[in-house]
Amino acid sequence: MKIIETRIPDVKIIEPKVFGDERGFFMETWNEKAFREAGINATFVQDNHSRSVKNTLRGLHYQVKQPQGKLVRVTRGEVLDVVVDLRLESPTFGRWVGEYLSEDNNLMLWVPPRFAHGFLVVSDEADFQYKCTDFYAPEYERSIVWDDPDISIEWGVSEVDKLRLSAKDMMGQSFDAAKTELLISS
Repeated sequence: MKIIETRIPDVKIIEPKVFGDERGFFMETWNEKAFREAGINATFVQDNHSRSVKNTLRGLHYQVKQPQGKLVRVTRGEVLDVVVDLRLESPTFGRWVGEYLSEDNNLMLWVPPRFAHGFLVVSDEADFQYKCTDFYAPEYERSIVWDDPDISIEWGVSEVDKLRLSAKDMMGQSFDAAKTELLISS
């Protein structure tokens, strides 16, 4: 596997080795030893799978307690996957990284704990799968509004009225409000 650095050093793009022929392909998506050697020391407790249609935007989600590290990948379709650093002490606090993940490029993204996470489906449909380092705790889940001007994520959205968001994500808080809550809870 190849580990690709991003502009936020703790966020990693993982390019697995894919072995294919006319029958199909094989790839290893998790190997504890290889990931530890790459600096990703994770113990996973939960796997999730979501399916979404084009223009669905999920996020930006995070948990104020029990933060989850995530190893994310797309097994059908394509998404723009985005993470925002919420570590108050980090020199990259408030910065974001985005990467296109698809069934064709087989890339995975390591999202460390204490990051907000979201994705936009750019194909007709997408299956998004991810491993989590802590259990989902709905009482601690929060959402930052996807288009917060302080973060300025470049989603590449030309027709905002075609976006599909949950009610929770439409009511996401500002980055400034999230920062205040993180300061209080730390």
